[in-house]
Amino acid sequence: MILFRQFFDEASSTLTYLLADPVTGDAVIIDSVKAHLGAYISFLQEQELQLDWILETHIHADHITGSAGLREVTGARTAMGRAGGAGCADRLLGDGDTIVFGNQVIRVIPTPGHTPGCVTYQWRDRIFTGDALLIGGCGRTDFQGGDAGQLYDSVTERLFTLPDETLIYPGHDYRGARVSCVVQEKESNPRFVGHNRQSFIEQMAALSLPRPEMMDEALPANLNCGRSRSLDVHGT
Repeated sequence: MILFRQFFDEASSTLTYLLADPVTGDAVIIDSVKAHLGAYISFLQEQELQLDWILETHIHADHITGSAGLREVTGARTAMGRAGGAGCADRLLGDGDTIVFGNQVIRVIPTPGHTPGCVTYQWRDRIFTGDALLIGGCGRTDFQGGDAGQLYDSVTERLFTLPDETLIYPGHDYRGARVSCVVQEKESNPRFVGHNRQSFIEQMAALSLPRPEMMDEALPANLNCGRSRSLDVHGT
């Protein structure tokens, strides 16, 4: 039985994670993409896993989540940060909350700044940071209620204070990287190295980033857990 699986969506460079308890077969999925529902369901069936939880690190603007489809097919519950503003979730998470699947426990760490509702999930020796902390970067803060100062605090006070060897699995990567660790990001992430809070805020304000192409479609759908007018488990 595979305990951990990373999926990649080329269209949005989204990284999705499936974690499983090797004894009970209970599983969770983090930041699913609607277009890959068929692949997730096939993997669950092949590995004889039962999906318990569908987790979101935040309300995504660049892809539509597969939460609604996965919940419909598997009966799993959905969860996301309390400040995300999505009333569709079965559970809204706050600081120190835990998600239990089988004999495994995930701890919730709020990491707002990219959006107000961003959370990081800590499981065993690793964290799933969504867009708060990327490999060699971080999420933008210029829309969806973003706050650069808040993001700086989240990363430096909540994530960089974890043990150096803690593995970092981000919500996106655009350069082919798949995993980092706390010490690597503390020592080499150009968004943070050499910056204090004020200079980080100024740096983020000076970024000139294009508007996400799917934003107008993705945000309304994701505030409803990915459910739009029609729902197809194959994402078509």
